[in-house]
Parts: sequence; structure tokens; C-alpha cells
Amino acid sequence: MVKKKATIYVWTGIGAGKTTSSLGVALREVGHGNNVIIIQFMKGRKDIGEYKIKKRLSPEYEIYQFGRTGWVNLKNPSLQDKKLAQQGLEFAKKAAKKKPDLLVLDELNLVLAYGLLDTNEVLKFLDTIPPKTSVYITGRFAPLKLMERADYVTEFVTLKRPSEIIAKKGIEY
Repeated sequence: MVKKKATIYVWTGIGAGKTTSSLGVALREVGHGNNVIIIQFMKGRKDIGEYKIKKRLSPEYEIYQFGRTGWVNLKNPSLQDKKLAQQGLEFAKKAAKKKPDLLVLDELNLVLAYGLLDTNEVLKFLDTIPPKTSVYITGRFAPLKLMERADYVTEFVTLKRPSEIIAKKGIEY
């Protein structure tokens, strides 16, 4: 039997570690000499580890950001945030045609949950991705339709955390 669609992994939930886990898989792929393209939605900070390492892991590792450096107002996303999300999706469509071994769509779940992109449009796109490519989609609040389409769905849950969290360079960013 010939596989006709890309394998889709959805990592969702309110616990920490979704992006970090996808980066672990990206590192594993690069370690095997495979090509990885990471597209980060709603992120624009260049001082994060996964962005800073791109030159050292190139050419197998590529990362692109489609977001502002500040936070998105999820209750009222700006027109700029919606435009950046659409640009990210259009870029993802072009990237998928390169047939990478891994395509990471970081924070896409959150983008869909808050209406920055249309879930049906994204589902149609996912069905065009070559079977050779594995797709990891991260972010809180994955839409039900996306979870139904996915081959794997994992929910991240935090069971314990300190009352005061201080973001540590190299761990949280």
C-alpha cells in the first residue's frame, strides 16, 4: 500500500514543551542528515535558541518567523497579525513543495483557534503535502477538525510548576 498523505502530528495542550519537543525531533532529523523547515507563527524574536542556531545547523535546518516581537492580543488580533499568519501559510505552501523530511508549523494551533487563519484552508493545504514529509503542528487549543485529520495527537499537561516562573535562557527560549 502506497502512503498518499503526509503524516501529521499535533502537539497541543496548556502544558509547556510543545515547541521544545518539535525542536527535539528537528534536531534528530538534522542528525540523520535530513532536511527540516520550521515555520513559526506569531513569533518574531530573533534572540531565541532555535533561531540563533540556524547558521550552525544549515543547510539541513531552516527556520522562518511570521510574527511580531510582541504578544498577539488573542481577544482582538490586529490586521498585521492576520497578515503575518497568512504570509506564513503561503510560505509554508512553498516550503512543502521542497519536500523536506520534516515541516514544523509552530503555534499554528493557536493561530487557528483565534481565527488568524481558516482551519479548512489549512486542512486543504495539509492534504497537498508530499507523503515523504512529516508535519509537526504545535500550539494550544488545536481545533477539533485538525485533531481529527491528524495521525497523532498529543496533549501536554503540566502537573506541577513553581508559583513564580522565571524564563531561563536555553530552557524557555
